[in-house]
Amino acid sequence: MQKSILVTALAASIIFSGTANAEDNESAAKAPPKLVVAISVDQFSANLFSEYRSSFTGGLKRLANGAVFPSGYQSHAATETCPGHSTIMTGVHSGRAGIIANNWIDLSIKRDDKTVYCAEDDRVEGTSFGDITAPTQGDYVASAWHLLVPTLGERLKKVSPKSRNVAVAGKDRAALMMGGHNVDEIYWWKGKGFTTLQGRETLPSVAALNESIAASIDKARPAYATPAQCVPHDAKIMHGDGKSVGDYAFQRPEGAASIYRASPDFDGSILAAATAVINEMKLGQGDATDVISVGLSATDYIGHAFGTEGLEMCIQMSELDQSLGRFFDILDAEGIDYAVMLTADHGGLDLPERMSLQGVPAAQRIDPNLNVTEIGKTVARELGLPEDKPVLYADGPFGDYYVSRELSEKQKKMVKDSAMALLAAHAQVEAVFDHDDLMKIDVPSGSPEEWTLEERARASFNPDRSGDFIVLLKKAVTPIASTMRGYVATHGSPWDYDRRVPILFWRKGLQHFEQPLSVMTVDIAPTLGALIGVDIPADETDGKCLDIDGGPANSCN
Repeated sequence: MQKSILVTALAASIIFSGTANAEDNESAAKAPPKLVVAISVDQFSANLFSEYRSSFTGGLKRLANGAVFPSGYQSHAATETCPGHSTIMTGVHSGRAGIIANNWIDLSIKRDDKTVYCAEDDRVEGTSFGDITAPTQGDYVASAWHLLVPTLGERLKKVSPKSRNVAVAGKDRAALMMGGHNVDEIYWWKGKGFTTLQGRETLPSVAALNESIAASIDKARPAYATPAQCVPHDAKIMHGDGKSVGDYAFQRPEGAASIYRASPDFDGSILAAATAVINEMKLGQGDATDVISVGLSATDYIGHAFGTEGLEMCIQMSELDQSLGRFFDILDAEGIDYAVMLTADHGGLDLPERMSLQGVPAAQRIDPNLNVTEIGKTVARELGLPEDKPVLYADGPFGDYYVSRELSEKQKKMVKDSAMALLAAHAQVEAVFDHDDLMKIDVPSGSPEEWTLEERARASFNPDRSGDFIVLLKKAVTPIASTMRGYVATHGSPWDYDRRVPILFWRKGLQHFEQPLSVMTVDIAPTLGALIGVDIPADETDGKCLDIDGGPANSCN
């Protein structure tokens, strides 16, 4: 199997300076671990974990032999990257965290661009959101400004000042939502290497890694070998204007760095950066517990570009497993007493063309006329309002819709009522919820698979940021009319294929057990908090501590 050149080289070159931990498993299990490694695999659905679990031989196999919760839930409706990551290390639903979507509309903002990105500081004048799907994104200043609650790493630093809180990810929104405001070091991918917060210096080891990446990223790359379990997935699927997916093994011609992110090599680079930071900062080798959050993004880019059921995703699952195995081996070799948690920010849906061939009749692409511009023009015509200015704003065909503030109160109500009725009558729309109605219902609790659609929408609802109404699409509707910057598939729905994710815990000496009943990603922070002695008050979390020890003497007591 072809391995990532970057990861192989880094694993061979990094030398740790600490000594092995001589404590036996029993005594180590009673003390807090010296390092918590919280991993999010972007778009790693419970379905993918179940489908490929039997083929894992590396890091994912190790984790699958720990405490396994195969039916975890990102319980909210807005199953996007930023909301999902905002739940993992905070222990609160995304609405309470203030992260209602990847981006939303703020009509009160002074700049012309009214779209606010979840991980930007829009207080900075002269910046704008730009395009989140573009390789270089916009000219915004990355920040955790919009995250309204502390992360576990921030809570730890308050009770243990010597502890370090670090985050490394492929996306800024993953690093910032898991790390939070008070981070000792934080890195994410931008362009052809890793960057950090504005005004901060890059660690020498990360700078050296960036130089290595820059020297190799434009070089041609041979195809990955096809693992045996991936042979049945090797089938070309046509979509769009004569384009296809399903038979690509990530070979890259020279000068094709722009497609680097949608390949297993990308996760290799992220883990290489995490390893470099652990080494240079000597995380897990001091007197206090440290936390590093790692956001692996390649699965998401591959899912968007190629779908979830082809050769591409199968190879990615195999390489992710092996890359994690090499990463854990490095930590083992150092003798660090570490605990791992792995989950995902959301799941994903395969491209409708392949789903249709597999017998899913409801699979379809969205009606191109189902968008805020067309809906707004139709409403304006029906109400006799001028069509030269928009009456509605939204970031996409589903999610939050906002009514123009330039209208009178009477006109606003008429526009909202008309738009809600028009959208609710559309064949691809499942439900439309009014902002005021969502405010009246309680934040849901109990088994997340039993929540109504309204309750799912309530979990990602914030009264100060959510739209005047919220639109949810029907099952198996892909909200991409054709290909969008190479995207053929996506996520973001309130349905379980996007909500269900695995939640895995591992620590040396932890006895394997599996809990098939549903839990939630908001349970992760209280669970890890109990493990490292950080108490999160009950009124500051939407989750509960999970028993990962499998017995009466568990850390939740």
